[in-house]
Amino acid sequence: MNDLTRRHFFSRSSTGLGIAALSSLLSRDAQAAAGLPGLPHFAPKAKRVIYLFQHGAPSQLDLFDYKPSLAKLRGTDLPDSIRKGQRLTGMTAYQDKFPTAPSIFKFAQHGQSGMWLSELLPHTAKVADHIALVKSLHTEAINHDPAVTFFQTGFQLAGRPSIGSWISYGLGSASQDLPAFVVMVSQGKGNAQALADRQWASGFLPTEHQGVKFRSGADPVLYVSDPEGYDKSARRRFLDDLSRLNFLKLRDYQDPEIATRIAQYEMAYRMQASVPELADLSTEPDSTFELYGPDSRTPGSYAANCILARRLAERGVRFIQLFHRGWDQHGNLPKDIRLQCEQTDQPSAALVEDLRGRGMLGDTLIVWGGEFGRTVYSQGTLTADNYGRDHHPRCFAVWLAGGGIRGGVAYGETDDFSYNIAENPVDVHDLHATILHCLGVDHTKLTFKFQGRHHRLTDVHGRVVRDLLS
Repeated sequence: MNDLTRRHFFSRSSTGLGIAALSSLLSRDAQAAAGLPGLPHFAPKAKRVIYLFQHGAPSQLDLFDYKPSLAKLRGTDLPDSIRKGQRLTGMTAYQDKFPTAPSIFKFAQHGQSGMWLSELLPHTAKVADHIALVKSLHTEAINHDPAVTFFQTGFQLAGRPSIGSWISYGLGSASQDLPAFVVMVSQGKGNAQALADRQWASGFLPTEHQGVKFRSGADPVLYVSDPEGYDKSARRRFLDDLSRLNFLKLRDYQDPEIATRIAQYEMAYRMQASVPELADLSTEPDSTFELYGPDSRTPGSYAANCILARRLAERGVRFIQLFHRGWDQHGNLPKDIRLQCEQTDQPSAALVEDLRGRGMLGDTLIVWGGEFGRTVYSQGTLTADNYGRDHHPRCFAVWLAGGGIRGGVAYGETDDFSYNIAENPVDVHDLHATILHCLGVDHTKLTFKFQGRHHRLTDVHGRVVRDLLS
């Protein structure tokens, strides 16, 4: 009753309700900032996550899964004993032949661990001893949108909270002036699939936990800047008046989304000062741009977004997700994958090195990977220097670094065709469980009651892949 009494009093007060008053009144906002009671469940290794999502599905055969024995099988039909009647997409189901297409790229061992990596990843090769390469990931989805949705939410159907939203809900924010969950999107030079904003939505969680999309350019976040001719003092008066009106509704209806709306208006007000400073890369030394590569001075590029990801991490943002589009290489794969790697290899490795040099890699978890892999057989015509690859959910690769992950680890094996998993399978729920574990969260205990059921990111699945942990 005390809480209701305070609400009743302040709703009739003639004084403005600024952020100080709101933060003292709305205990729900304070809880959101601090996370759920009792979390983390145990001492975390990681304080934050940077997820480098390679949208479109990089080919594991051309980047990570070295299969030298395929060279002598080039052009031969993939044996039925390997394919085992597994379903195909509509793009190759019509083929009566499935010619084996070995990678034309050279592989070599790198680091003290001797990790095999493609010549397309010379910069990743330099940080091989700091990454854990998982070669036995598999997923349930075979087409892009449900596969991306599965990686983001743990379900193929849209409408569930994204992983960043779950982490924001469970652990709260470590920043007073920036959201807990930030998203950036960059466009590669290859074929790009559609990417919906719902991939970083909060689903049935309170909407304050949805991802905030940062754009390139002078106005990184929509609707945060004041309109022309509208100064900051006018904005403050407007927000105080709006807060009083929303507060009356909150008192009468007790709808938590009204509290969220009040808090989000105040966050937007604080972001007016924090975001321009964050997005201004002119304060970075030349050595930063040299580390991240030639694209890093181009706003909105993957390289520039990697620098922004580090700056967000420094400022306490809990979950930072970069989507880089253009990996959908069904045809002309050798040419297109070169272009993608030219844009992403150096910045990805630079992020590892940059965080390590700043003493932040130990408590920052980096995840790199797409929604599924690519087939060993060629989609369409196989020639001496060209081939395409279809979607392949049965096995593919991701890598992780920092934040409680052992470096120099290659985990899991595939068969001789990189078609089926031969050893240590890891599914999407396992990956989610492992990410949460690094943050000190027991994935079975991070739940939210919705429509009579306690839901979680990993549903009724998931195991922590302890062999990856430091």
